[in-house]
Amino acid sequence: MISEAPNRDIEGAEVVDTNIHEITQESKPTVKKRVGGWKLALILLANQGLATLAFFGVGVNLVLFLIRVLDQESATAANNVSIWTGTVYLFSLVGAFLSDSYWGRYLTCAIFQVILVLGLGLLSLTSWLWLIHPHGCGGVGNYCQPTSKVGVALFYLSIYLIALGYGGHQPTIATFGADQFDESDPKQQFSKAAFFAYFYFALNVGCLFSNTILVYYEDKGLWTLGFLVSLGSAILALVSYLAASPGYRYIKPCGNPLPRVAQVFVAAFRKLSVAPTSPDNLYELEGTKSAIKGSRKILHSNEILFLDKAATITEKDQTADETNPWRLCTVTQVEEAKCVLKMLPVWLCTIIYSVVFTQMASLFVEQGDVMESHIGKFHLPAASMSVFDICSVFICTGLYRNFLVPLAGRLSGNPKGLSELQRMGVGLIIGLLAMVAAGATEIARLRGVTPGEKVSSLSIFWQIPQYVLVGSSEVFMYVGQLEFFNGQAPDGIKSFGSSLCMASISLGNYVSSLLVNIVTHITARGGDPGWIPNNLNEGHLDRFYFLIAILTALDFVVYLFCAKWYKGINLQGSEQEIEIMEDQKGNDLQGSEQRTQITETQHGSSSNQEKSQDEAALNIV
Repeated sequence: MISEAPNRDIEGAEVVDTNIHEITQESKPTVKKRVGGWKLALILLANQGLATLAFFGVGVNLVLFLIRVLDQESATAANNVSIWTGTVYLFSLVGAFLSDSYWGRYLTCAIFQVILVLGLGLLSLTSWLWLIHPHGCGGVGNYCQPTSKVGVALFYLSIYLIALGYGGHQPTIATFGADQFDESDPKQQFSKAAFFAYFYFALNVGCLFSNTILVYYEDKGLWTLGFLVSLGSAILALVSYLAASPGYRYIKPCGNPLPRVAQVFVAAFRKLSVAPTSPDNLYELEGTKSAIKGSRKILHSNEILFLDKAATITEKDQTADETNPWRLCTVTQVEEAKCVLKMLPVWLCTIIYSVVFTQMASLFVEQGDVMESHIGKFHLPAASMSVFDICSVFICTGLYRNFLVPLAGRLSGNPKGLSELQRMGVGLIIGLLAMVAAGATEIARLRGVTPGEKVSSLSIFWQIPQYVLVGSSEVFMYVGQLEFFNGQAPDGIKSFGSSLCMASISLGNYVSSLLVNIVTHITARGGDPGWIPNNLNEGHLDRFYFLIAILTALDFVVYLFCAKWYKGINLQGSEQEIEIMEDQKGNDLQGSEQRTQITETQHGSSSNQEKSQDEAALNIV
């Protein structure tokens, strides 16, 4: 590659020795201070668990709140929950953008946690003053009085503040936790991979409390109490996060990536008539410093070669007084744009899986609400069945890390066991089986319906297989997604990589809502109640589940092609990493020469001994 010294517009990365231990990606290998590591990562895992408890204390039972307190119909409530949940994870892109571009991970996490606390506080106040009337309403069979417009408006404002706070916090806290480990250290690199599994584990620990204890009290009509507990959890998460500020390992933001990516496309289209030059002749800066502030260089790849035009040097570029970034881009900048484009097909294939996942918060709950859910005199809330999903995640995470990874590692030679793409494929298959199980449960539930009765005689525990299968698929799909998108994203857009996982859930909710609307519009004609009517006993929810299973099977076929086509990112190490590698090579060569000399010495000594023995034998003769 043709290199050029960095001009005055390029900001080099540097180590800033301050009390808060700010570093940049370029200086990573030089950081050996007692900052970051598992101690700080555990604090962030606890933060994730508490924030998740606060969020799901609202989200897991929201569909029943809309039906019982706001008097919405089943299909309307399911759609509203899907749209709200989709918005939550869509806000993850906002948080990732601000984190990567301007605020940095630490400040972004802090600000969005404050927004989460404000939203939960407003929701608690609104439900107490305007929505829960009479006191204790909203329980099983105990509907509330009509609500005022002010109460409804404040309710929606509060839940969308919660969506903004939790959505912006999620991808950033995942990336910030991964930042606590130094990639140049092999041990910490392994710890970073383990962190993502424990991150999802912590998320489900938070879900466990909200989906059992909080759901039970909310199902009894104590909604305000449940919201107040969520508020307390969010405050505790924020306080503990801020208290650990002096020990975190910080990485500076790399600037707005949108102009960088746009420059690549503009430069490539301005050179439509120019043939891409060979990789060795493409434009790049000298040394290991990158044109992207705080980012490592990315080596050239042989995919999407059209964009190489942006790094092809023409006569006009050579005669220009200074480099125009809208006409000539570095290889690293081009490869950053390529990375985004290469990840998109894989990401799009995960959206259908998120349609499977989102059924737990909507139709699974509505299905369980019309099944026999009493154990003696104790009524089991339908939303509490998600505890089997959480337990499945716990068990599968342990089995995967302790048994499947070593076994698959021995068979495949990959120390990670299965690659991220392989795990995501396994997750798709298990998700498909979950929809088949849900459809089979619905067929059995309809057979147990007595005419005139709302609740089927089929026990709610028949939902266990579908929840367990969804939980198993999450371990493969979502943990694999977090590792894949965070690992394959360039340094300048790490939070964006983590947010793709959340954005997949977001679009999955929107697609689920769209599917419900399309299916309802097509099947509810001519007086037919359709597949998903207000009274599920008159519909065919099983057919909707089987439709999702068919879509998942088709999606898996497309995913196989995308995964086979994908080629991973190839990062160049920093100067110190290169020096370390050269030193290691030198040491290996020196060690090899020493071993050769020792071997020759030993061989010579052995030959002399054999010669002396032969002479002694001749003397005896």
